Amino acid sequence: MKKTLFIGIDGGTFTVLDHLMADVPGRGVVMPTLRALVHNGFKAFLRSTPNPLTPPAWTTMLTGTNPGKHGVFDFMKCRDSGDEIFFTLNDFRDIETETIWSIMSRQKKRVVSLNFPMMAPPPAINGCLAPGFTSWKHLKRNMTPDTLFDRMKKSIPNFDPKELAWDFKRENEIGYEMDEAYLADWIRVHLPREAQWYNFAKTLLVEDRPDFTAVMFDGTDKIQHQAWQFVDPAREPQNPDPMYRKLNALCLTYFRNLDGYIADLISAAGPDAMVFIASDHGFTETTEVVRINRYLGELGYLKWRKAPESESAKRREKSPFAYLDWQHTQAYCTTPSSNGINIRISKAPNEPGIRPTDYEAFREKLIGQLYELKDARGDAVITKVRKREQIYSGPFVERAPDLLLELRDYGFVSINNLAPTVVDRTYPAGTHHPDGIFIASGNGIQNADNGDRIPIADMAALFLYSVGLPVPEDMDGQVPAGCISDAYLKKNPIRTGPSTLPVARGQVKETALTAEEEASMIDRLKKLGYLE
Repeated sequence: MKKTLFIGIDGGTFTVLDHLMADVPGRGVVMPTLRALVHNGFKAFLRSTPNPLTPPAWTTMLTGTNPGKHGVFDFMKCRDSGDEIFFTLNDFRDIETETIWSIMSRQKKRVVSLNFPMMAPPPAINGCLAPGFTSWKHLKRNMTPDTLFDRMKKSIPNFDPKELAWDFKRENEIGYEMDEAYLADWIRVHLPREAQWYNFAKTLLVEDRPDFTAVMFDGTDKIQHQAWQFVDPAREPQNPDPMYRKLNALCLTYFRNLDGYIADLISAAGPDAMVFIASDHGFTETTEVVRINRYLGELGYLKWRKAPESESAKRREKSPFAYLDWQHTQAYCTTPSSNGINIRISKAPNEPGIRPTDYEAFREKLIGQLYELKDARGDAVITKVRKREQIYSGPFVERAPDLLLELRDYGFVSINNLAPTVVDRTYPAGTHHPDGIFIASGNGIQNADNGDRIPIADMAALFLYSVGLPVPEDMDGQVPAGCISDAYLKKNPIRTGPSTLPVARGQVKETALTAEEEASMIDRLKKLGYLE
Protein backbone atom coordinates (compact mmCIF):
# COMPACT_ATOMS: atom_id res chain seq x y z
CA MET A 1 0.00 0.00 0.00
CA LYS A 2 1.33 3.42 -0.99
CA LYS A 3 1.43 5.95 1.87
CA THR A 4 1.77 9.71 1.57
CA LEU A 5 2.45 12.45 4.11
CA PHE A 6 1.78 16.04 3.10
CA ILE A 7 2.83 18.87 5.41
CA GLY A 8 1.51 22.28 4.45
CA ILE A 9 3.41 25.34 5.65
CA ASP A 10 1.24 28.41 5.18
CA GLY A 11 3.31 31.22 3.71
CA GLY A 12 6.49 29.13 3.65
CA THR A 13 9.25 30.91 1.72
CA PHE A 14 12.78 29.89 0.82
CA THR A 15 13.82 33.46 1.60
CA VAL A 16 13.51 32.51 5.26
CA LEU A 17 13.83 28.72 5.17
CA ASP A 18 17.08 28.61 3.19
CA HIS A 19 18.66 30.73 5.90
CA LEU A 20 17.25 28.50 8.65
CA MET A 21 18.61 25.42 6.86
CA ALA A 22 22.08 26.96 6.62
CA ASP A 23 24.84 26.36 9.17
CA VAL A 24 25.36 29.88 10.49
CA PRO A 25 28.37 30.46 12.79
CA GLY A 26 27.26 30.98 16.36
CA ARG A 27 23.75 29.74 15.64
CA GLY A 28 24.04 26.44 13.79
CA VAL A 29 21.27 24.86 11.75
CA VAL A 30 17.77 25.78 12.94
CA MET A 31 15.94 23.30 10.69
CA PRO A 32 18.14 20.20 10.23
CA THR A 33 15.23 17.97 9.19
CA LEU A 34 14.24 20.29 6.37
CA ARG A 35 17.89 20.58 5.39
CA ALA A 36 18.21 16.79 5.10
CA LEU A 37 15.00 16.53 3.09
CA VAL A 38 16.28 19.07 0.59
CA HIS A 39 19.73 17.44 0.43
CA ASN A 40 18.30 13.99 -0.24
CA GLY A 41 15.17 14.93 -2.15
CA PHE A 42 13.59 17.38 -4.56
CA LYS A 43 13.30 21.15 -4.17
CA ALA A 44 11.51 23.73 -6.31
CA PHE A 45 9.59 26.97 -6.15
CA LEU A 46 5.83 26.47 -6.17
CA ARG A 47 4.05 29.15 -8.17
CA SER A 48 0.90 30.30 -6.43
CA THR A 49 -2.39 31.45 -7.93
CA PRO A 50 -2.38 34.81 -9.80
CA ASN A 51 -3.48 36.48 -6.57
CA PRO A 52 -1.29 34.59 -4.05
CA LEU A 53 -3.89 34.53 -1.32
CA THR A 54 -4.73 31.78 1.19
CA PRO A 55 -8.27 30.75 0.08
CA PRO A 56 -7.76 30.54 -3.69
CA ALA A 57 -4.24 29.10 -3.35
CA TRP A 58 -5.01 26.25 -0.94
CA THR A 59 -8.22 25.49 -2.83
CA THR A 60 -6.28 25.24 -6.10
CA MET A 61 -3.73 22.96 -4.46
CA LEU A 62 -6.46 20.67 -3.12
CA THR A 63 -8.61 20.58 -6.27
CA GLY A 64 -6.01 20.79 -9.06
CA THR A 65 -8.07 23.50 -10.72
CA ASN A 66 -7.66 27.25 -11.15
CA PRO A 67 -10.03 29.66 -9.33
CA GLY A 68 -12.06 30.09 -12.52
CA LYS A 69 -13.12 26.46 -12.08
CA HIS A 70 -13.31 26.09 -8.30
CA GLY A 71 -14.89 29.53 -7.80
CA VAL A 72 -12.92 30.85 -4.77
CA PHE A 73 -11.00 34.11 -5.26
CA ASP A 74 -10.85 35.71 -1.81
CA PHE A 75 -11.80 35.34 1.84
CA MET A 76 -14.98 37.23 1.01
CA LYS A 77 -17.65 37.04 -1.66
CA CYS A 78 -19.87 39.96 -2.57
CA ARG A 79 -23.29 40.33 -4.14
CA ASP A 80 -24.10 43.50 -6.04
CA SER A 81 -27.77 44.44 -5.66
CA GLY A 82 -27.39 47.81 -7.34
CA ASP A 83 -28.09 49.98 -4.32
CA GLU A 84 -25.78 48.05 -2.00
CA ILE A 85 -22.99 45.47 -1.99
CA PHE A 86 -23.38 42.60 0.46
CA PHE A 87 -20.32 40.75 1.80
CA THR A 88 -20.09 37.28 3.35
CA LEU A 89 -17.28 34.83 4.07
CA ASN A 90 -16.49 32.01 1.67
CA ASP A 91 -16.60 28.45 3.03
CA PHE A 92 -16.54 24.88 1.74
CA ARG A 93 -19.96 25.28 0.13
CA ASP A 94 -18.47 27.84 -2.27
CA ILE A 95 -15.97 25.36 -3.75
CA GLU A 96 -17.42 24.21 -7.05
CA THR A 97 -15.01 21.36 -7.87
CA GLU A 98 -14.16 18.10 -6.17
CA THR A 99 -11.32 18.10 -3.64
CA ILE A 100 -8.65 15.43 -3.35
CA TRP A 101 -10.33 14.30 -0.13
CA SER A 102 -13.45 13.38 -2.10
CA ILE A 103 -11.57 11.87 -5.03
CA MET A 104 -9.49 9.65 -2.76
CA SER A 105 -12.43 8.73 -0.53
CA ARG A 106 -14.66 7.48 -3.33
CA GLN A 107 -11.78 5.31 -4.54
CA LYS A 108 -11.47 3.64 -1.13
CA LYS A 109 -8.42 5.53 0.07
CA ARG A 110 -8.42 6.51 3.73
CA VAL A 111 -7.49 10.16 4.28
CA VAL A 112 -6.71 12.63 7.05
CA SER A 113 -7.13 16.39 6.54
CA LEU A 114 -6.13 18.77 9.35
CA ASN A 115 -6.27 22.57 9.63
CA PHE A 116 -6.84 23.46 5.98
CA PRO A 117 -8.96 26.56 5.25
CA MET A 118 -12.26 26.38 3.39
CA MET A 119 -13.00 22.94 4.88
CA ALA A 120 -15.97 23.95 7.03
CA PRO A 121 -18.73 22.97 7.13
CA PRO A 122 -16.99 19.63 6.63
CA PRO A 123 -17.62 17.28 3.72
CA ALA A 124 -18.15 13.58 4.29
CA ILE A 125 -14.90 11.70 3.66
CA ASN A 126 -13.41 8.25 4.16
CA GLY A 127 -11.31 9.22 7.14
CA CYS A 128 -10.92 12.22 9.44
CA LEU A 129 -11.17 15.95 8.85
CA ALA A 130 -10.67 18.87 11.23
CA PRO A 131 -10.90 22.25 9.49
CA GLY A 132 -8.83 25.36 9.97
CA PHE A 133 -10.19 28.90 10.38
CA THR A 134 -12.69 27.73 12.98
CA SER A 135 -13.25 28.97 16.52
CA TRP A 136 -12.67 26.53 19.37
CA LYS A 137 -16.32 26.72 20.46
CA HIS A 138 -17.48 25.21 17.20
CA LEU A 139 -14.50 23.06 16.25
CA LYS A 140 -16.21 19.90 17.51
CA ARG A 141 -19.30 20.24 15.33
CA ASN A 142 -17.15 21.00 12.29
CA MET A 143 -15.11 17.81 12.52
CA THR A 144 -15.86 14.59 10.73
CA PRO A 145 -16.62 11.93 11.78
CA ASP A 146 -18.75 13.24 14.63
CA THR A 147 -16.76 11.20 17.13
CA LEU A 148 -13.37 12.68 16.17
CA PHE A 149 -13.26 15.47 18.75
CA ASP A 150 -14.06 13.20 21.70
CA ARG A 151 -11.62 10.61 20.42
CA MET A 152 -8.77 13.14 20.29
CA LYS A 153 -9.70 14.48 23.69
CA LYS A 154 -9.18 10.97 25.13
CA SER A 155 -6.10 10.10 23.05
CA ILE A 156 -4.00 13.26 23.19
CA PRO A 157 -2.46 14.33 26.53
CA ASN A 158 -3.18 18.01 27.26
CA PHE A 159 -5.59 18.25 24.35
CA ASP A 160 -6.86 21.85 24.33
CA PRO A 161 -9.31 23.05 21.67
CA LYS A 162 -8.63 26.66 22.69
CA GLU A 163 -5.02 26.21 21.60
CA LEU A 164 -5.85 24.06 18.60
CA ALA A 165 -8.31 26.41 16.93
CA TRP A 166 -8.36 30.13 16.32
CA ASP A 167 -8.93 31.87 19.65
CA PHE A 168 -10.74 34.90 18.28
CA LYS A 169 -11.01 36.73 21.58
CA ARG A 170 -7.25 36.61 22.13
CA GLU A 171 -6.12 37.13 18.56
CA ASN A 172 -8.51 39.97 17.85
CA GLU A 173 -6.50 42.08 20.27
CA ILE A 174 -3.53 41.99 17.92
CA GLY A 175 -2.85 44.81 15.49
CA TYR A 176 0.07 45.98 13.42
CA GLU A 177 1.17 48.72 15.83
CA MET A 178 2.45 46.83 18.87
CA ASP A 179 5.24 47.16 21.38
CA GLU A 180 7.87 44.54 22.12
CA ALA A 181 5.93 42.74 24.84
CA TYR A 182 2.78 42.59 22.74
CA LEU A 183 4.59 41.26 19.71
CA ALA A 184 6.41 38.69 21.83
CA ASP A 185 3.05 37.44 23.14
CA TRP A 186 1.78 37.27 19.56
CA ILE A 187 4.63 34.99 18.54
CA ARG A 188 4.29 32.80 21.65
CA VAL A 189 0.61 32.17 20.93
CA HIS A 190 1.57 30.03 17.96
CA LEU A 191 3.96 27.70 19.79
CA PRO A 192 1.36 25.61 21.68
CA ARG A 193 -1.09 25.82 18.78
CA GLU A 194 1.31 24.14 16.35
CA ALA A 195 2.08 21.54 19.03
CA GLN A 196 -1.63 20.71 19.23
CA TRP A 197 -1.89 20.15 15.46
CA TYR A 198 1.30 18.06 15.51
CA ASN A 199 -0.13 15.81 18.24
CA PHE A 200 -3.41 15.54 16.34
CA ALA A 201 -1.64 14.47 13.14
CA LYS A 202 0.75 12.04 14.82
CA THR A 203 -2.07 10.34 16.72
CA LEU A 204 -4.02 9.66 13.53
CA LEU A 205 -0.89 8.60 11.64
CA VAL A 206 -0.04 6.01 14.27
CA GLU A 207 -3.53 4.77 15.10
CA ASP A 208 -5.26 4.86 11.68
CA ARG A 209 -2.39 4.39 9.22
CA PRO A 210 -4.23 6.36 6.51
CA ASP A 211 -3.22 6.24 2.86
CA PHE A 212 -2.91 10.03 2.71
CA THR A 213 -2.23 12.26 5.72
CA ALA A 214 -2.24 16.04 5.38
CA VAL A 215 -1.70 18.64 8.09
CA MET A 216 -1.17 22.37 7.69
CA PHE A 217 0.85 24.57 10.03
CA ASP A 218 -0.10 28.23 9.68
CA GLY A 219 1.92 30.00 12.36
CA THR A 220 4.52 30.76 9.68
CA ASP A 221 2.08 32.99 7.83
CA LYS A 222 0.86 34.82 10.93
CA ILE A 223 4.33 35.39 12.36
CA GLN A 224 5.71 36.61 9.05
CA HIS A 225 2.81 39.03 8.60
CA GLN A 226 3.36 40.59 12.00
CA ALA A 227 7.08 40.07 12.59
CA TRP A 228 8.70 39.99 9.15
CA GLN A 229 11.47 42.32 10.24
CA PHE A 230 12.50 39.74 12.85
CA VAL A 231 12.71 36.75 10.47
CA ASP A 232 14.02 38.44 7.33
CA PRO A 233 17.64 37.21 6.92
CA ALA A 234 18.64 40.55 5.41
CA ARG A 235 18.21 42.18 8.83
CA GLU A 236 20.05 39.58 10.86
CA PRO A 237 23.81 40.17 10.37
CA GLN A 238 25.28 41.62 13.54
CA ASN A 239 22.03 43.32 14.52
CA PRO A 240 22.76 44.91 17.92
CA ASP A 241 19.18 45.90 18.77
CA PRO A 242 18.05 44.05 21.95
CA MET A 243 14.42 43.98 20.78
CA TYR A 244 15.49 42.39 17.51
CA ARG A 245 17.55 39.73 19.28
CA LYS A 246 14.74 38.84 21.68
CA LEU A 247 12.01 38.58 19.04
CA ASN A 248 14.28 36.87 16.53
CA ALA A 249 15.07 34.25 19.18
CA LEU A 250 11.34 33.64 19.72
CA CYS A 251 10.82 33.20 15.98
CA LEU A 252 13.73 30.77 15.82
CA THR A 253 12.12 28.76 18.62
CA TYR A 254 8.96 28.48 16.53
CA PHE A 255 10.87 27.21 13.49
CA ARG A 256 12.97 24.77 15.56
CA ASN A 257 9.78 23.31 16.99
CA LEU A 258 8.24 23.05 13.52
CA ASP A 259 11.31 21.20 12.25
CA GLY A 260 10.99 18.73 15.11
CA TYR A 261 7.33 18.12 14.31
CA ILE A 262 8.21 17.46 10.68
CA ALA A 263 10.85 14.93 11.75
CA ASP A 264 8.46 13.05 14.06
CA LEU A 265 5.64 12.97 11.51
CA ILE A 266 7.96 11.59 8.83
CA SER A 267 9.13 8.91 11.25
CA ALA A 268 5.53 8.01 12.10
CA ALA A 269 4.62 7.80 8.40
CA GLY A 270 7.21 5.06 7.90
CA PRO A 271 10.29 4.56 5.72
CA ASP A 272 8.38 3.80 2.52
CA ALA A 273 6.16 6.90 2.53
CA MET A 274 6.33 9.71 0.02
CA VAL A 275 6.74 13.01 1.84
CA PHE A 276 5.69 16.37 0.42
CA ILE A 277 6.05 19.83 1.96
CA ALA A 278 4.47 22.81 0.22
CA SER A 279 3.14 26.30 0.85
CA ASP A 280 0.23 28.20 -0.62
CA HIS A 281 2.44 31.21 -1.38
CA GLY A 282 5.75 32.73 -0.37
CA PHE A 283 6.58 35.89 1.57
CA THR A 284 8.44 39.14 1.15
CA GLU A 285 8.36 42.66 2.59
CA THR A 286 6.04 45.49 1.65
CA THR A 287 7.24 49.04 2.27
CA GLU A 288 4.40 51.22 0.99
CA VAL A 289 0.63 51.59 1.04
CA VAL A 290 -1.29 52.06 -2.21
CA ARG A 291 -4.80 53.42 -1.58
CA ILE A 292 -6.46 52.17 -4.71
CA ASN A 293 -10.04 53.31 -3.98
CA ARG A 294 -8.72 56.78 -3.22
CA TYR A 295 -7.14 56.79 -6.68
CA LEU A 296 -10.33 55.54 -8.34
CA GLY A 297 -12.18 58.35 -6.59
CA GLU A 298 -9.69 60.89 -7.92
CA LEU A 299 -10.34 59.50 -11.40
CA GLY A 300 -14.07 60.00 -10.89
CA TYR A 301 -15.02 56.30 -10.91
CA LEU A 302 -16.35 56.08 -7.36
CA LYS A 303 -17.82 58.32 -4.71
CA TRP A 304 -17.59 57.90 -0.97
CA ARG A 305 -20.77 57.73 1.06
CA LYS A 306 -21.18 60.27 3.82
CA ALA A 307 -22.29 58.47 6.94
CA PRO A 308 -25.27 59.89 8.83
CA GLU A 309 -24.91 60.44 12.54
CA SER A 310 -26.55 57.18 13.58
CA GLU A 311 -24.46 54.61 15.45
CA SER A 312 -25.19 51.90 12.87
CA ALA A 313 -23.99 54.14 10.05
CA LYS A 314 -20.80 54.97 11.94
CA ARG A 315 -20.12 51.25 12.47
CA ARG A 316 -20.68 50.60 8.78
CA GLU A 317 -18.30 53.41 7.85
CA LYS A 318 -15.61 51.79 10.00
CA SER A 319 -16.25 48.30 8.64
CA PRO A 320 -13.49 46.57 6.66
CA PHE A 321 -15.31 47.02 3.34
CA ALA A 322 -15.55 49.93 0.96
CA TYR A 323 -18.22 52.36 2.19
CA LEU A 324 -19.30 53.89 -1.10
CA ASP A 325 -22.13 55.72 -2.78
CA TRP A 326 -23.16 52.83 -4.99
CA GLN A 327 -25.43 54.95 -7.17
CA HIS A 328 -22.37 56.87 -8.37
CA THR A 329 -19.71 54.15 -8.39
CA GLN A 330 -18.48 52.50 -11.57
CA ALA A 331 -15.28 50.80 -10.40
CA TYR A 332 -14.03 49.87 -6.93
CA CYS A 333 -11.90 47.44 -4.93
CA THR A 334 -13.85 45.26 -2.50
CA THR A 335 -11.12 44.22 -0.05
CA PRO A 336 -7.35 44.78 0.24
CA SER A 337 -6.66 41.07 -0.19
CA SER A 338 -8.53 40.91 -3.50
CA ASN A 339 -5.92 43.17 -5.15
CA GLY A 340 -8.51 43.61 -7.84
CA ILE A 341 -10.92 46.11 -9.29
CA ASN A 342 -14.56 45.36 -9.97
CA ILE A 343 -16.25 47.20 -12.81
CA ARG A 344 -19.99 47.65 -12.42
CA ILE A 345 -22.16 47.14 -15.51
CA SER A 346 -25.66 48.56 -15.49
CA LYS A 347 -28.39 45.99 -16.09
CA ALA A 348 -30.92 48.55 -17.30
CA PRO A 349 -31.02 52.25 -18.21
CA ASN A 350 -30.50 54.58 -15.23
CA GLU A 351 -29.05 51.80 -13.07
CA PRO A 352 -25.59 52.22 -11.49
CA GLY A 353 -22.54 51.27 -13.54
CA ILE A 354 -21.42 51.65 -17.12
CA ARG A 355 -23.32 50.52 -20.19
CA PRO A 356 -22.47 46.98 -21.39
CA THR A 357 -21.41 48.36 -24.77
CA ASP A 358 -18.86 50.62 -23.06
CA TYR A 359 -17.24 47.86 -20.98
CA GLU A 360 -14.18 47.05 -23.10
CA ALA A 361 -13.33 50.67 -23.84
CA PHE A 362 -13.77 51.58 -20.17
CA ARG A 363 -11.57 48.69 -19.03
CA GLU A 364 -8.79 49.53 -21.50
CA LYS A 365 -8.80 53.17 -20.42
CA LEU A 366 -8.70 52.18 -16.76
CA ILE A 367 -5.75 49.85 -17.34
CA GLY A 368 -3.77 52.72 -18.79
CA GLN A 369 -4.68 54.98 -15.88
CA LEU A 370 -3.65 52.36 -13.33
CA TYR A 371 -0.18 52.15 -14.86
CA GLU A 372 0.01 55.94 -14.48
CA LEU A 373 -0.33 55.79 -10.68
CA LYS A 374 3.00 57.00 -9.28
CA ASP A 375 4.59 57.72 -5.93
CA ALA A 376 5.90 61.12 -4.81
CA ARG A 377 9.17 60.44 -6.66
CA GLY A 378 7.37 59.86 -9.93
CA ASP A 379 7.85 56.07 -10.04
CA ALA A 380 5.06 53.68 -11.04
CA VAL A 381 3.76 51.51 -8.19
CA ILE A 382 1.65 49.02 -10.18
CA THR A 383 3.75 46.63 -12.26
CA LYS A 384 1.00 44.43 -13.73
CA VAL A 385 -2.67 44.92 -14.57
CA ARG A 386 -4.27 41.76 -15.94
CA LYS A 387 -7.76 41.04 -17.21
CA ARG A 388 -9.49 38.20 -15.42
CA GLU A 389 -10.00 36.14 -18.57
CA GLN A 390 -6.27 36.34 -19.29
CA ILE A 391 -5.37 34.48 -16.11
CA TYR A 392 -8.40 32.36 -15.24
CA SER A 393 -10.46 29.82 -17.16
CA GLY A 394 -13.68 28.04 -16.34
CA PRO A 395 -17.35 28.70 -15.64
CA PHE A 396 -16.76 30.96 -12.62
CA VAL A 397 -14.34 33.50 -14.07
CA GLU A 398 -16.97 36.22 -13.64
CA ARG A 399 -16.67 35.85 -9.86
CA ALA A 400 -13.16 37.30 -10.13
CA PRO A 401 -12.40 41.04 -10.14
CA ASP A 402 -12.39 42.45 -13.68
CA LEU A 403 -8.78 43.54 -13.25
CA LEU A 404 -6.08 42.02 -11.06
CA LEU A 405 -3.27 44.27 -9.81
CA GLU A 406 0.28 43.42 -8.88
CA LEU A 407 2.16 46.05 -6.89
CA ARG A 408 5.89 46.52 -7.25
CA ASP A 409 6.48 45.26 -3.69
CA TYR A 410 3.73 42.57 -3.90
CA GLY A 411 1.76 44.29 -1.12
CA PHE A 412 -1.99 44.30 -0.68
CA VAL A 413 -3.74 47.46 -1.77
CA SER A 414 -5.60 49.67 0.69
CA ILE A 415 -9.25 50.65 0.25
CA ASN A 416 -9.19 53.52 2.74
CA ASN A 417 -10.14 57.07 1.78
CA LEU A 418 -6.93 58.66 3.05
CA ALA A 419 -4.31 60.91 1.50
CA PRO A 420 -1.80 60.68 0.00
CA THR A 421 -2.68 57.91 -2.46
CA VAL A 422 0.76 56.31 -2.10
CA VAL A 423 2.61 56.51 1.21
CA ASP A 424 5.63 54.80 2.77
CA ARG A 425 4.97 52.45 5.69
CA THR A 426 6.33 53.31 9.13
CA TYR A 427 8.26 50.03 9.01
CA PRO A 428 8.26 47.10 6.54
CA ALA A 429 5.52 44.51 6.93
CA GLY A 430 5.30 40.96 5.62
CA THR A 431 3.23 40.31 2.51
CA HIS A 432 2.56 37.42 0.17
CA HIS A 433 4.90 36.58 -2.71
CA PRO A 434 3.82 34.35 -5.62
CA ASP A 435 6.76 31.96 -5.16
CA GLY A 436 6.04 29.41 -2.46
CA ILE A 437 7.97 26.27 -1.58
CA PHE A 438 7.89 22.63 -2.65
CA ILE A 439 10.04 19.89 -1.13
CA ALA A 440 9.65 16.17 -1.74
CA SER A 441 11.48 13.20 -0.28
CA GLY A 442 11.15 9.47 0.27
CA ASN A 443 10.13 6.54 -1.85
CA GLY A 444 10.34 7.26 -5.59
CA ILE A 445 11.48 10.89 -5.33
CA GLN A 446 14.18 12.22 -7.63
CA ASN A 447 17.14 13.96 -5.99
CA ALA A 448 17.22 17.37 -7.69
CA ASP A 449 17.12 21.12 -7.12
CA ASN A 450 14.71 22.29 -9.78
CA GLY A 451 15.14 25.81 -11.12
CA ASP A 452 11.69 25.86 -12.71
CA ARG A 453 8.55 27.06 -10.97
CA ILE A 454 5.94 24.35 -10.51
CA PRO A 455 2.29 25.46 -10.83
CA ILE A 456 0.42 25.04 -7.57
CA ALA A 457 -2.36 23.09 -9.32
CA ASP A 458 0.16 20.30 -9.98
CA MET A 459 0.11 19.33 -6.33
CA ALA A 460 -3.34 17.71 -6.49
CA ALA A 461 -2.25 15.55 -9.42
CA LEU A 462 0.93 14.57 -7.59
CA PHE A 463 -0.98 13.70 -4.43
CA LEU A 464 -3.34 11.41 -6.33
CA TYR A 465 -0.46 9.77 -8.17
CA SER A 466 1.37 9.20 -4.90
CA VAL A 467 -1.43 6.96 -3.58
CA GLY A 468 -1.73 5.08 -6.86
CA LEU A 469 -4.75 6.86 -8.35
CA PRO A 470 -5.23 8.24 -11.86
CA VAL A 471 -5.24 11.99 -12.48
CA PRO A 472 -8.68 13.23 -13.61
CA GLU A 473 -8.72 14.54 -17.15
CA ASP A 474 -10.35 17.84 -16.23
CA MET A 475 -7.68 18.88 -13.74
CA ASP A 476 -5.50 21.84 -14.69
CA GLY A 477 -2.55 20.32 -12.86
CA GLN A 478 -0.32 17.41 -13.80
CA VAL A 479 2.37 15.38 -12.06
CA PRO A 480 5.37 17.77 -12.12
CA ALA A 481 8.24 16.71 -14.35
CA GLY A 482 11.49 15.80 -12.62
CA CYS A 483 10.01 15.11 -9.21
CA ILE A 484 9.54 11.34 -9.58
CA SER A 485 12.52 9.14 -10.42
CA ASP A 486 12.62 7.39 -13.78
CA ALA A 487 12.86 3.99 -12.12
CA TYR A 488 9.73 4.63 -10.05
CA LEU A 489 7.84 6.02 -13.05
CA LYS A 490 8.71 2.92 -15.05
CA LYS A 491 7.14 0.70 -12.40
CA ASN A 492 4.31 3.13 -11.66
CA PRO A 493 3.37 5.00 -14.83
CA ILE A 494 1.19 8.11 -14.58
CA ARG A 495 -2.41 7.33 -15.46
CA THR A 496 -5.24 9.63 -16.41
CA GLY A 497 -8.82 8.88 -15.55
CA PRO A 498 -12.38 10.13 -15.81
CA SER A 499 -13.24 13.70 -14.93
CA THR A 500 -14.02 14.70 -11.38
CA LEU A 501 -17.58 14.31 -10.19
CA PRO A 502 -19.99 17.15 -9.44
CA VAL A 503 -19.69 18.40 -5.87
CA ALA A 504 -22.01 16.41 -3.62
CA ARG A 505 -23.62 19.25 -1.66
CA GLY A 506 -25.92 16.88 0.14
CA GLN A 507 -22.94 15.28 1.89
CA VAL A 508 -21.86 18.53 3.51
CA LYS A 509 -23.00 19.22 7.05
CA GLU A 510 -25.25 22.25 6.98
CA THR A 511 -23.43 24.11 9.71
CA ALA A 512 -22.02 27.58 9.33
CA LEU A 513 -20.49 30.37 11.35
CA THR A 514 -22.79 32.23 13.67
CA ALA A 515 -23.12 35.98 13.15
CA GLU A 516 -20.78 36.51 16.11
CA GLU A 517 -18.20 34.09 14.70
CA GLU A 518 -18.33 35.68 11.27
CA ALA A 519 -17.81 39.13 12.77
CA SER A 520 -14.85 37.79 14.76
CA MET A 521 -13.37 36.14 11.69
CA ILE A 522 -13.71 39.34 9.70
CA ASP A 523 -12.04 41.30 12.48
CA ARG A 524 -9.21 38.76 12.60
CA LEU A 525 -8.63 39.06 8.85
CA LYS A 526 -8.61 42.80 9.30
CA LYS A 527 -5.86 42.56 11.92
CA LEU A 528 -3.72 40.50 9.55
CA GLY A 529 -4.13 43.08 6.79
CA TYR A 530 -6.46 41.12 4.51
CA LEU A 531 -9.29 43.55 5.28
CA GLU A 532 -9.38 47.14 6.49
